[in-house]
Amino acid sequence: MVPAARSTMATVPHFEVVPDWERLPAGYRHGDVVGAAVDSRDRVFMLTRHDARCLVFDADGTFLYSFGDDIFSAFIHALTIDEEDFLFVVDAGDHTVRKFTLEDELQMTLGTPGVPSDTGYDGKATASIERMGPPFNWLTKTAIAPNGDIYVSDGYGNARIHRFSPEGKLLASWGQLGSGPGQFNVPHALWVAGDRVLVADRENDRIHTFSLDGEFLEIWDHIQRPTDLYVDKQGLLYIASLPWRAGASELGGPVQRYSLPGGVYVLDLDGNVLVHWAHADACAPGSFIAPHAITADSRGDIYVGEVMWTYGVRNGYVLDSCHTVQKFARL
Repeated sequence: MVPAARSTMATVPHFEVVPDWERLPAGYRHGDVVGAAVDSRDRVFMLTRHDARCLVFDADGTFLYSFGDDIFSAFIHALTIDEEDFLFVVDAGDHTVRKFTLEDELQMTLGTPGVPSDTGYDGKATASIERMGPPFNWLTKTAIAPNGDIYVSDGYGNARIHRFSPEGKLLASWGQLGSGPGQFNVPHALWVAGDRVLVADRENDRIHTFSLDGEFLEIWDHIQRPTDLYVDKQGLLYIASLPWRAGASELGGPVQRYSLPGGVYVLDLDGNVLVHWAHADACAPGSFIAPHAITADSRGDIYVGEVMWTYGVRNGYVLDSCHTVQKFARL
């Protein structure tokens, strides 16, 4: 089923990088910014590794506070802030979703801490998944529907989407490992946009769209390795996109023939690309090494977090002086 077009082509946005936006206090460090979200006051929440915590900034980059040092595993993965300013943190290494107030008070936990579901996943290659399982096995992201339902992409070790009630009751699950319609190879992020669920099917280079009940609608197959999704109030879809590197094999997949830089897409909700920028000089201001998180504030400024250390430094592609988060002002 292919839905009818929903809008005409949106106005093309323009951005410029804000140099040296993040101002970390002494004693703080991170090599990866894996999650980013903005609250109703335009404060920016960033989930970081090395060290694993949540950092909070004003829109001008002034550091406010942090939390989570004694809570999160070394493989925290993503965060979402809902319309009521609750924070949902996905901890892939702990196989949980935790719901917090913005003052770090724990409200709910989905999943059993430290216990993955039984799918046969070996922690390395998605092809090792033998069967689909219940929540969670190295999950990746949450999205909140207007009615409060919680959607979770369950991501590296399960290739499924789960839907929960606002109280945390499992309502439905769908998806299989593969590359056909309704199948996933690392569902890495998702977003509820009106009556559709958009899923970033990372290793299949595409965006899947479903009804709220999980009925397959269509595939947008013109997006490279999408890692995160954000839809703003004007109906613009922002996508963070990882690179492909020639000669590399990702998660046990085929060896890549070409090097394609990571970047950012901006689409309308019909799937039309309005903006796409990427550059081979990954560490230059405004370019990207490995975008993993993307969000926007009320002014339309966007924030992009990158897995600079995990993808770039560890593999010898860049030095550890390369950027991990950048702000882009909308012009």
